[in-house]
Amino acid sequence: MEMDQLIYLYGLIPTPAAAQKSFPSFQGFDGESELYTIPINNVTAVVCRLDPDEYSEETIKEKIDNDMEWLQGKAFHHHETMVKLYKEYPVIPLKFCTIYKNEQSMYDKIQASEEKIEQTFESLEGNEEWNLKIYCDDEKLKHDVSKNNYEIEAKKKEISALTPGRRFFEMKKIDELVEEELEKEKNRVCEKLHEKLKEFSVKAEIKRNWSRDITGLKENMAWNSVFLLPVAKVDSFLDEVKRLEKERGQNGWRFEASGPWPAYHFSSFS
Repeated sequence: MEMDQLIYLYGLIPTPAAAQKSFPSFQGFDGESELYTIPINNVTAVVCRLDPDEYSEETIKEKIDNDMEWLQGKAFHHHETMVKLYKEYPVIPLKFCTIYKNEQSMYDKIQASEEKIEQTFESLEGNEEWNLKIYCDDEKLKHDVSKNNYEIEAKKKEISALTPGRRFFEMKKIDELVEEELEKEKNRVCEKLHEKLKEFSVKAEIKRNWSRDITGLKENMAWNSVFLLPVAKVDSFLDEVKRLEKERGQNGWRFEASGPWPAYHFSSFS
């Protein structure tokens, strides 16, 4: 008897929306199979089949831990597929590599969470997820911070009279103080901006900053946040982002708003 095929779950769409048009052709996770839909009452699952030998839990864990190229390729496939789906339907995107041992186990899991899923669809209706990343030029900001900080300026004056050896150690302390004040200033500015932009949103979340290794940029990311915005408020939100950047651009700040994205952050169904 053939072993059950694994089921890779991409996302969930409301059954009425799924029924309105024929499902487009999308390539599956293994590069061979195609995506298809499974209606489960009012929720329709978008899935593909996977070979249980090639995509067992152990194999995937091994690949994720040791094969960067595989991981990047598959993560890109997942994200691209979600973006294409989102263009066609209201969708709850699932996390990368959400895999069930067969159709039945997925069916049971979704059926058990059906009420929560339907509430999520309702909360997403008429809203879009947007991301805002804020970058800053640390050197420029450092200069402003130390120039406008009474304590730092006083310390600098104080050590100018010391011997070179002592001065070296005291300067290191000042550098540390400047770094601390810089972080405080960055957070203070970003929190203030976040509160202002939150007024446009239904929900907002703060995420972890990405390192320069990930962004490939010379500036540091100072803030990373997501907003669930009513469609009617998106333009005002973007105008406000532009206005804030204009206001703070000459001080080394840069803003990057992107969207709309599949609602990864406001539709957690695990």
